[in-house]
Amino acid sequence: MQRSLAMNFQRQTQKMMAKRLKEPCDVFLNHRCMDTKKTVATLLYDHLLRHGFNPFLDNKNMKPGDKLFDKINGAVFECKIGVAVFSPRYCESYFCLHELALLMGCRKKIIPIFCDVKPSQLRVFNNGKWSEEELRRFRWALEEAKSTVGLTFNSSKGNLSEIVTSASEIIIGSMVELENEEQMQNYNSPNAL
Repeated sequence: MQRSLAMNFQRQTQKMMAKRLKEPCDVFLNHRCMDTKKTVATLLYDHLLRHGFNPFLDNKNMKPGDKLFDKINGAVFECKIGVAVFSPRYCESYFCLHELALLMGCRKKIIPIFCDVKPSQLRVFNNGKWSEEELRRFRWALEEAKSTVGLTFNSSKGNLSEIVTSASEIIIGSMVELENEEQMQNYNSPNAL
C-alpha cells in the first residue's frame, strides 16, 4: 500500500514537473549566486511555486546540456515580472548585469530587493573584461533599478521569512494587476468587437 502511494506520488510529481518545464516563466529571479541563492532567491522561488506560479531560478530550471544564454534570455523574454535581488557583490557578476539589462530593455516590471546593500552602494566598475557598450547598458539598467521602489533586507537584523512573504505578496499583486491590464487591453482592442 505504501509503495503504491509512493509510486503514485512520484508519477504525479513527474507529470507536474514536465508540465512546469513547458509552461512559460512568470517571474524571473535575478540574483548573485554566492550571496543570495541559498537564502532569499531559493526561498522566494519555492514560495512562488507553492502559490501556482512558474518562477525561473537558474539552478532550478536549467539542466546539463542547456545553452546558458538561450535559456536565460528565453526566460527573461517570456516572464512578466523580474525580481532583482541586489547584494554586496551583485555588480561583479556579468550574468547579473546582463539579466538586469535585458529585463530593463524588455521593459519588464522590476521588483528590487536590496539585501545587505543600499541602492547608493551599487556601482558598475570597468573591470577591463566588458566592452564599452556592455558597461553603458549595465550602468543604465542599474540606475533604472536603483530608482525603482523596492524592498530592503538586512540579514543581521531582519527576518528572512518576512522578506520572502512580503516580496511574494507584492509579486502576486503585481501579477494580478498585469493580468487585469492585459484583459482591459484585449477588451478595448478593435479586434475584440
